[in-house]
Amino acid sequence: MNAESRHIAKRAVTVAGATLVSRVLGFVRDLITAFALGAGLFADAFFVAFRIPNLLRSLFAEGSLTMAFIPTFSRVRSEEGEERAQEMARSVLAWLVSILAVITLLAMIFAPQLTAVIAPGFAKNPELLGTTADLLRICFPFIVFISAVGLCMGILNAMDHFFAPAFAPCLLNIGFIASSLLAVAMGWNVAYALAWGVVASGLAQWLFQQPFLVRLGFSWRGPWRWKDPAVMRMGRLMLPSVLGSAVYQINLLLGTLLASFLPVGSISYLYYADRLVQFPVGVFGLAVSTAALPSLSRLAASGQMDEFKGVIRTSMRLSLFISLPAMAGLIALAAPLIALLFGRGAFGPEAIHATATALVAYGVGLPAIALVRPLVGAFYALENTRLPVMVAAFCVVVNIVLGFALMQFMAHAGLALAVSVASYANVGLLSWLLRRRLGQWPMELSPTLKCAAASLCMGLGAYATAGTHLLWALLIPVWAVAYFALARLFGLSEARQLIEALSRRLKRRTTA
Repeated sequence: MNAESRHIAKRAVTVAGATLVSRVLGFVRDLITAFALGAGLFADAFFVAFRIPNLLRSLFAEGSLTMAFIPTFSRVRSEEGEERAQEMARSVLAWLVSILAVITLLAMIFAPQLTAVIAPGFAKNPELLGTTADLLRICFPFIVFISAVGLCMGILNAMDHFFAPAFAPCLLNIGFIASSLLAVAMGWNVAYALAWGVVASGLAQWLFQQPFLVRLGFSWRGPWRWKDPAVMRMGRLMLPSVLGSAVYQINLLLGTLLASFLPVGSISYLYYADRLVQFPVGVFGLAVSTAALPSLSRLAASGQMDEFKGVIRTSMRLSLFISLPAMAGLIALAAPLIALLFGRGAFGPEAIHATATALVAYGVGLPAIALVRPLVGAFYALENTRLPVMVAAFCVVVNIVLGFALMQFMAHAGLALAVSVASYANVGLLSWLLRRRLGQWPMELSPTLKCAAASLCMGLGAYATAGTHLLWALLIPVWAVAYFALARLFGLSEARQLIEALSRRLKRRTTA
């Protein structure tokens, strides 16, 4: 294991640890939201209203903004100095807030029309359409705050700080939980309380980042300019990459559009299932790509292509090492997991079964969802945004066509399966194109097969216990240990890398 691989594993463990706390809070959030809000009219209205600014968050905050900003900021910092890099960051903030403020104003003015475009099936229900438009007006300013948070994330990551940006989403989950409980206690409409909680949590995340920036010597006070050449260069990288970096979220949005023609509750089933799939993707899939991007940008800029290839393979192997067993576990335990987490209050047996089928369909595509981001990051580090956009556009078409066909027979589960298939198409095409650029495949066959074999064994064991009363849940740590043991037996270095990185992290915590 070389030094770069150890560094990526170390960063990934830091991000994954902070994100794990957020995702656990996220499950508590979803449990309480399902109890308070259920899966009816107001739930569908809120989830559609929240999904629109959440898509823009993926486009600007966690997608193309961060991927375009980190290489540009790092280059300016290296070549022109710290003060110049900070000037560039302040200029980015000015552009970001200005553009998003205009978008927010337009969205609030034309909320009914925007809702009709995103969920055209709502047009047949005036109450549902009107409620969604009202909630959209409340939620939409969230995008301004959360995009500024994404900029802070880019600055901190470029300065080799990863904990604060990964931990900040905890505040969104806390906002959801507090809003739901307060609404129930006070007798308020839960959907409207959640919408206001979304906006408040966006502001809280921005404020949370500031002490960490100050500690690293960054200040928002100082010179900035509209016509900053580094910002213009970043914009040229960012604009064509918006589609490529958020194709999964776009596919989810299109699934929402098609689901609006299905029975009430379909959108909510897809939402809750996606939340479970996002747990392993967010905890480790995002952690690996976040940890690898600074290294990829530095190696590509310096022409160290052999090391660049090594980082790509390390990222892909680490992503598969976690996503394959996660897929096996979610599919094996879909029904009891949904029942345990959401099966209470307004979330009845019908909702449990419908959400479990969506989870299986989404779960099939989990490894592909996890692999897309590091692949796209590799192209951005090479300053090639055109190819990921072309591939993403093709995969969006695949998702639309397949989703429309499958929903005729599988209802909402068909829409989830279409997203999974489109994600595999995205990974396959990006891998093939990267092979043409680098001369070798970004993934290795032997480690992939070994991971798949270990995951299959673990998944079969979990499935055998799925019908037991809570024993299946108690055995989850046992299956995780068994998977790591099989991985070590098969000679997979990822098990050792992660254990060593975690051990070093815990040792520093105990000695600090």
